[in-house]
Amino acid sequence: MRTLLLAAGLGTRLSPLTDSIPKCLVEINNKPLLDYWIELLVKGGVTEILINLHYLHEKVRSHLAKHHLGKNITCVYEEELLGTGGTLLKNKEFFANEPVMLIHADNLSHFDLHAFIQKYENREKEVEITMMTFNTTNPEECGIVELDERGIVVAFYEKIKNPPGNLANGAVYILSPSVLDYLSRLGKEEIDFSTEVLPHFLRRINTFHNEVYHRDIGTLESLTAARREFPAISA
Repeated sequence: MRTLLLAAGLGTRLSPLTDSIPKCLVEINNKPLLDYWIELLVKGGVTEILINLHYLHEKVRSHLAKHHLGKNITCVYEEELLGTGGTLLKNKEFFANEPVMLIHADNLSHFDLHAFIQKYENREKEVEITMMTFNTTNPEECGIVELDERGIVVAFYEKIKNPPGNLANGAVYILSPSVLDYLSRLGKEEIDFSTEVLPHFLRRINTFHNEVYHRDIGTLESLTAARREFPAISA
């Protein structure tokens, strides 16, 4: 399965750490976030990885050349950020009309990749996206999802006050080729995945629940927590 790792973010909330390094190279216990994902994917049998770059892109390329030489990794530079949907669309040919795993590389996650893929492969007939979910301790800062009795997404609550629950979108997906076809029909280059894509596929998204570990490394507080928690989780 081909995978898009999103690594173009500016990481402004992690300043001053990200004044000199891109967010995807911020380290959790002496290993960059990007490396955790690449190792998970390679061990899980993912054969082709595409990484989009923007901020301090040359540092990411240098890191990959030094630490991941020989792996089937392709980098694409975005001079202007296109949004997640725009990046998918611009690189549609890379995915060769096959399912796409979509990952935000600025999250830290530990889960069974094979089980995640199996959830997609055994999806209900109408399902076109498999989404990872997790339980968050800060629901007002996350995209909260509501499910039916089958685990199908029936509602989204994007960073609202007093959301109905703490089941959050983990921003890790497997997309059917039909999702990229939908992006093509939008007729635009810049596409926001959360507001322009996911709502369109409501009731056609099933879920895989990450019961091990998942955290958005979006703030210095979250980074500190991850550095404290993750050694015990991944041991």
